[in-house]
Amino acid sequence: MDFEPITRPLTDAEARVEAERIITQSFQPETPVRHFPTSFRDPTEPPAYGDTPPVHQDDKRIVPAWAAGIAVASIGVGAGITGIGCGAWLVLQGLASVTLYGVLMVTLPLAGLAMVATAIGGAVSKARSVSKTVYEGPVTQNTQINNTSHQRGMFSRTRNDVR
Repeated sequence: MDFEPITRPLTDAEARVEAERIITQSFQPETPVRHFPTSFRDPTEPPAYGDTPPVHQDDKRIVPAWAAGIAVASIGVGAGITGIGCGAWLVLQGLASVTLYGVLMVTLPLAGLAMVATAIGGAVSKARSVSKTVYEGPVTQNTQINNTSHQRGMFSRTRNDVR
């Protein structure tokens, strides 16, 4: 093959001859094409057991340990959140079918406990507030009412002093 640079342009006849040469050279195989089989099947049966010891295989992990830990933790968190979501769904489904009788039946024991606690608290309060002091002697009560009224003009005031 001539790799010398051409310094002048080719004529039409020279260009046609050169093109035919390149085409015939490109589409002619230099070596014959050989076909190779793409698969192989071994018809012999593998042994059921053998005396060959196991071969040690080196640990070649692709994922670092911290990334695997984060992945496992995220799976656990996802499963936990899914459980919480299912529980919330069940609670909300139960609340969606609430009736007045259902609310009364649920709150009735709570109201009874609150009433008993209030009664016990009131009894304890009364028991503590009993005064054991006994007063003896005469009691004098004086009531004096002074009514002063000054009504002049648009604004007036009445004052009642009770002593």
